[in-house]
This record gives sequence, C-alpha cells and structure tokens, in this order.
Amino acid sequence: MSERDDPRGPGRSGKSDGLGRRDFVKLVGGAGAAISAGVLSGPALLEAQESASGKVIGPGAVKMSLRINGHPKTVTVEPRTTLLDALRDHLELTGAKKVCDRGTCGACTVIVDGKAIYSCTALAIDVSEAFGNADIRTIEGLAPENQLHAVSAAFVENDAQQCGFCTPGFVMACKAYLDGHPTPTYEQVKKALGGNLCRCGTYMGVRKAVLDAAMRMKGGRS
Repeated sequence: MSERDDPRGPGRSGKSDGLGRRDFVKLVGGAGAAISAGVLSGPALLEAQESASGKVIGPGAVKMSLRINGHPKTVTVEPRTTLLDALRDHLELTGAKKVCDRGTCGACTVIVDGKAIYSCTALAIDVSEAFGNADIRTIEGLAPENQLHAVSAAFVENDAQQCGFCTPGFVMACKAYLDGHPTPTYEQVKKALGGNLCRCGTYMGVRKAVLDAAMRMKGGRS
C-alpha cells in the first residue's frame, strides 16, 4: 500500500520522520502544566515571598493600620482590598465615591502624601503602616467639623455641582492641584482636571471654582 492510500494520511505509514501532532500536544501540555505548577503553587514562590518581606501576607484578612486625616485607623481586610473599599466599607468614610472602579472617572480621588490618586486603584495595604504609613486625606478631613474648606465653598458659590456624585473627587483633585499651583490660569486648570469626569457637565463651574478657591486660599477672599 502506497503512502497516498494509507487512511492515516501522508507521512503516517510505517515510521514517522518527526514528532507527531499528538506527541507534540502531549509534550507542550505536560511542560505547561509543570511550569504552571511551579510558578503558582510551588515552594519557590513561598520562599521568595518570605525572603522579600520576612513573612507571607494573606490571602486571608490581616490587620493593618492606616493614617487618615491625621488620625490612626485600624482595619482587618484582605490584602487585595482597595483603599476605596477600606474607606467606604470598613471605616464609614463614604465621601470618595465608587463609580467606574476602573481608575478612569476620578470620583474616588483622595490625597496620599500630597498627591491626588484614584483610591480604587490603590491597595489599602500599600499605604498602610507596614509599607510606609502614608498620609491619607479624604474630603471628610479637609476642614473642621461643620465648616467648609475654601475649595468646597468655591464649588457651592460657583454652582460647580449638580447631582454631586463626582464632586468629592473634584474637590480633592482641586485641593491637591492648588497646593502645588497656587496661581493657575483657566487653561491650566482645564488641563489639570482632565482626569475627573462629570456626567452632569458642570466643567465650566468647576474651573471657575478652582480659580475662586485659589484666591480664597491666598487670602484674597474671606
């Protein structure tokens, strides 16, 4: 019987000249399983974690300390918990809003060590005492109780909010920006707030509020 007549197809009669398809799949599959097992659950991973940090953290809930608005706070959460979820679900600080949860809308903005960040993209453990004890500021801590910070007051007077859901994030982003740029122009403000979105479209009021707040924070207005 010729090679063409063999029902197994060309190159399948008699001896194989190379690695067959089934053998190749078995080889690749076995190697992949071995690699996956070694990377995901092998003892080498635990050894690397222990040598890097001295102990393995998680995956269960762990106790961590956070410095929020100048005060120490303690939470017991899983290491995968975001700063936003720790604030809202465990510390009852609900000013930062959970909207996109993808780091694109800015509604969850807080200030960490003087910089505005999306709290939905930061892990609580990364800003905890164990990893540097970062200074975390939320909108609840911008001004003394029953008082408005200059930025918040400027938002009210310039109609910079409608539904108000994005407002806390805008206020925190504005505060962080003005701390480093006390005399901004309108165009600079427009560019600086590009990371915060408002579905109500109150951008004109927000930009005017920032310029107004800049004057207030310099003592130009009471």
